[in-house]
Amino acid sequence: MLPIDVAQRRARLTARHRLSPAARTDDLSALVDDLVCLHSTDPVSVYLSAAARMATPALDPVDRALYEDRTLLRHHAMRRTLWVFGPAHARLAHHAATVDVAAVQHRNLAGQLAAGGYPADTYARARGEIHDLLAAEGPLPAREVGLRLPHLTTPVPIGPGESPLHSRVLLVMGFDGEVLRARPTGTWINGQYRWAAADSWIAGGVGEPLPRRTAAAGLARAYLRAFGPATRDDLRWWAGWTVATTTAALTDVDAVETTAGYVLPDDTEPVAPQPSVALLPGLDPTTMGWRRRDHYLADELVPHLFDRNGNGGPTIWVDGAVVGGWAQRRDGTIATRLLTDVGSEAAHEVESAAGRLEALLGDVRFTVRFPAPMQKELLA
Repeated sequence: MLPIDVAQRRARLTARHRLSPAARTDDLSALVDDLVCLHSTDPVSVYLSAAARMATPALDPVDRALYEDRTLLRHHAMRRTLWVFGPAHARLAHHAATVDVAAVQHRNLAGQLAAGGYPADTYARARGEIHDLLAAEGPLPAREVGLRLPHLTTPVPIGPGESPLHSRVLLVMGFDGEVLRARPTGTWINGQYRWAAADSWIAGGVGEPLPRRTAAAGLARAYLRAFGPATRDDLRWWAGWTVATTTAALTDVDAVETTAGYVLPDDTEPVAPQPSVALLPGLDPTTMGWRRRDHYLADELVPHLFDRNGNGGPTIWVDGAVVGGWAQRRDGTIATRLLTDVGSEAAHEVESAAGRLEALLGDVRFTVRFPAPMQKELLA
């Protein structure tokens, strides 16, 4: 097997995830594609993940890419997670992963509608009415859809509770790729979005259908380009696939096995290390890109920086490794804590990076959607 050690994995990570100053770019499409996609479960992550990799960090360009130029789009995909993609990767992810998630959502909704005594054609009728409304009147929040179509606001039983019919239908239509999340109802830190008909929001929506195996190979290729070397289990976990789908995808891209996992066949040459310091937000794609993280995260740091469900909080990175965490306090200051000795020069650069992040955020205050234990300590 080709030997790839920890130092080389960190060098690859730093360069390909654009953490070093030399690798940063203001081309947001290239930036997002290089990472495959950005986590969007917490809306703050999208902006801060992008800004941390920009040559000239700013928030407005991210807003423009998402809602004006529409070169980036939000869509549920791997592991039922909400992501931000470029259109090409959105298409691959949809047909390689989201279609399976959508099938489960359809079964769940069918059972809920039956339990509520709804006719068998309820979803099809509601889906058509909602699509026509959004296509005619542009992006609307779910509440406005309910006001325009009040007969679709009847309750649907969900476990011990219930949800309005139109909200459940919108969610399933989102998994189907028929509707997409447009501009939020509040500021950029808000996680409530307007809904848009996908084919009206972006030409072609999430793209023409692809054979599942073709899409899976394309998604695996993009993942290994960004995260390789990665193990079979890393890819399976990240994509939410079965072992069989993962194995087939690795075979289809002619993945080469190394001592650290798989790489693409044209990606066997070493990468030169580049010094870097970065403050990444919670659920950053680099933090959450591998299931096994020992090449960049020491075991003793995990209880400080990850919650019990495995969600990574805001982290400090030096030369391709996690060395601490950070938090925004109520007065807007960025508090940092190093858990590893990185030397005085890197420690000084961490403080400088915190100052730049403070300036970028200005008067904006946010809370982390999935806070790790260190967050509570830094905010105490």
